[in-house]
Amino acid sequence: MKMRKSVALLYVMAAMTLTACFGGRAASSSGRGGEVVGVGGGKGFNEPAPYGMTQVKRGFLKMGIDQQDTLWGKQTPVKEISVDGFWMDETEVTNSEYKQFVFWVRDSILRERLADPAYGGDETYKITEDKNGDPVKPHLNWKKNLPRKPNEDEQRAIESLYVINPVTGEKLLDARQMNYRYEVYDYTTAALRRNRLDPAERNLNTDVAVNPNEVVMISKDTAYIDDEGRIVRETINRPLSGPWDFLNTYIVNIYPDTTCWVNDFRNSDNEMYMRNYFSNPTYNDYPVVGVTWEQANAFCAWRTDYLLKGLGGEARYIQRYRLPTEAEWEYAARGREGNEFPWENESVKSGEGCFFANFKPDKGNYTKDGNLITSRVGIYSSNTNGLFDMAGNVAEWTSTIYTEAGVDAMNDLNPQLEYKAAKEDPYRLKKKSVRGGSWKDPESYIRSAWRTWEYQNQPRSYIGFRCVRSLASSSSTKQKASKKKK
Repeated sequence: MKMRKSVALLYVMAAMTLTACFGGRAASSSGRGGEVVGVGGGKGFNEPAPYGMTQVKRGFLKMGIDQQDTLWGKQTPVKEISVDGFWMDETEVTNSEYKQFVFWVRDSILRERLADPAYGGDETYKITEDKNGDPVKPHLNWKKNLPRKPNEDEQRAIESLYVINPVTGEKLLDARQMNYRYEVYDYTTAALRRNRLDPAERNLNTDVAVNPNEVVMISKDTAYIDDEGRIVRETINRPLSGPWDFLNTYIVNIYPDTTCWVNDFRNSDNEMYMRNYFSNPTYNDYPVVGVTWEQANAFCAWRTDYLLKGLGGEARYIQRYRLPTEAEWEYAARGREGNEFPWENESVKSGEGCFFANFKPDKGNYTKDGNLITSRVGIYSSNTNGLFDMAGNVAEWTSTIYTEAGVDAMNDLNPQLEYKAAKEDPYRLKKKSVRGGSWKDPESYIRSAWRTWEYQNQPRSYIGFRCVRSLASSSSTKQKASKKKK
């Protein structure tokens, strides 16, 4: 009997020893015992909420309008679609936020000039080697402050960024110099099977003989500034040569076109808006306008790089800022209930007579809703996604090319139609979808499903934008059983 107890005790001790060595369930993750158990990945990346953005959770939408529009007689395409979750700006990008972009470009040009021997040549404005003394690609030193009491050379560098109106004597920032250069790697095009560097990987059909000398043509966007200081943009078509073929370069003049206020409204006295809307701090919290689709994309690229430089190793998980797709925009605008407007009522004002958005409520009466032109962002109530001004105020650029077929021509999973029109393309191919309606539009135009368009290089006093960012991860959720009413 004593012998049996001793043996049992030995078995228990052995089991305790194995558990202590291999850590219980964690021991199985080591792959011992011949079972496939997967690789432990830790807790994963917990993405913090970006400043000024709200999360729009993935979901389903019947996109478009089922019934014919009784006012305009225009049918919008209808399709059932699903979109993944994303972050979206709570408000339209403001003058203040866009000014930060403009001032960053201004200060980067100034730092380049302060490091130029023609303006004194202060080499400390450039970083040419790492902390170990090894050479690196020269880049700007943003930790070095700009001079508060500039010397003669530094003052010349500063003055070179401004122009003086020879008639009025006004000193203004030289908008022609505010050029932003950025690069975007096209992961999607690089992933296409036809663009594989190894010819044997371009077709999985083993009945088709591989042609090792097959020439694959690619299109690559490039840009440079010529000797006259003009931006030259080209789309190069050439044989596939390597991964660098999918890195596109853009140079965009990013200063808003303030003259849109007079060009959009002939025989109208809007000089005050032209001179003050972007420059006067009074309008800092108003949506930026006069920004083209190309400039909005440049802002997204700058915002991405600005963020990534402030992050550590987790930056590799962060997705790029971009313009929303047309489907994402409508899905976000409708709210969680899929409403016709970004609010629950079918009416555009509450029972107390207060309007839900800034638009043109009556013929010729822009002020009936309390505003004449744009309004300060966020003064009307948000929709159920926590988004403000998804109807009215300013219409908003999307990343989607405009076609009459709309969503009918898209997939039902994360729908998108994208075409990067080259400068030499026919102008009709440069139409981009614009959503939301604006301060100058009637009720019919501010519905979430209403579609319109504008050319990608055309600035307007009634079009702005907001950014989105795909979620760093898309987690699964358990389906909950619906509660049936008794």
